[in-house]
Amino acid sequence: MRESQSRQAVVVGGSIGGLTTALLLRDLGWDVDVFERSTRDDARGGGIVLQPDTIRWFTERSPQALENLTTSTHLVQYLGSGNHVAHREYARWSYSSWSTLHSALLRDFGLDRYRRGHRAVAVAQDASTATVEFDNGSFASGDLVVFADGVNSVGRQYVSPNTPIRYSGYIGWRGLVPERLLSSETSAALEDSVTYALMPDSHIVMYPVPGLIKDGRTEILMNFVWYRNVGAGQRLDQFLGGESAGVLSLHPDQVPHIEAERMQTDAARHLPPAAAEVVLRCAAPYVQVVSDIRAARMVRGRVAILGDAACAARPHAAAGTAKAAADAWSLATAIEKTDGLDQALQVWEPIQLSLSAQLEWRVQAMGERSQFDNSWLPEDPELRFGLYGPGI
Repeated sequence: MRESQSRQAVVVGGSIGGLTTALLLRDLGWDVDVFERSTRDDARGGGIVLQPDTIRWFTERSPQALENLTTSTHLVQYLGSGNHVAHREYARWSYSSWSTLHSALLRDFGLDRYRRGHRAVAVAQDASTATVEFDNGSFASGDLVVFADGVNSVGRQYVSPNTPIRYSGYIGWRGLVPERLLSSETSAALEDSVTYALMPDSHIVMYPVPGLIKDGRTEILMNFVWYRNVGAGQRLDQFLGGESAGVLSLHPDQVPHIEAERMQTDAARHLPPAAAEVVLRCAAPYVQVVSDIRAARMVRGRVAILGDAACAARPHAAAGTAKAAADAWSLATAIEKTDGLDQALQVWEPIQLSLSAQLEWRVQAMGERSQFDNSWLPEDPELRFGLYGPGI
């Protein structure tokens, strides 16, 4: 049942998971404030494969037209040498970009209660209220605090302390390239497709996503992720420019020039021509240190964690944003249909923990097949995108 009176929620983290949570709680009659550590709305993140949970807000609640936020393709293909098509099948997928989707959610939530420049440093609670402390000296309290603050979550340290961060043994080079910069040959080779290329102990995936709207038209960007093995220990420390503990990404200006040059040289040597051109045309590649992070708990009293704060799964199922949105929808449903917040959180937590475990197991197996076992087969349906299972 719905809460009978207005209650206060504090959402820490104003990305896609946090904004979805805030919008859904507000629809239930809660007063909601969102606190985001970034001071500006920069173009973080790259392409996003849109799964049903990711777009559910726009299909059920938002006045914005989903087609203005997305691109789509109808094929999955694998390229071999000389852009030879080694495998192709019909499979429709839609995409957006982090900046496009985030901006749309923020338009629906509004800026009045979206607080930038607030980095959480601590959280505490009593029997009725949870309170977050921020690095600027301010505090925020609510009946419920939800941390959607990403892979380095302060909330996870509180809710599920000592959650391990396990390095996978490989990194993902990521980037976006305006489609207009690609040659006609490359554009034709990648047209209407999610495109993979396989090589020993590595693979790359590419697909088109919407960018900025210019002169009334949406710029199309080619998103890529190239997975490359980097040994743990000294090699990874060297790659990251020092101590690797706790480092989960490198922004473009943090990527060592020698590593970017090595990556570009290898792209020209080893990737099919279309994939190589996409990588070489990228002006600002960045790096994801692919790791496994899964909290043992998602609730402690009146504090909850969701999205990457609770489970940062490897990207192979393209399910990160879908998982964050699914956590938010499941939480809102539990609150709406359960008598009391404490009971709602008790109902919600085991369901989402089970989903996290299932997702982590599957993407670990996918990563092992592509990066170490070399048993990734294009025709295998187990390798498809999907939050709840291959293709779903």
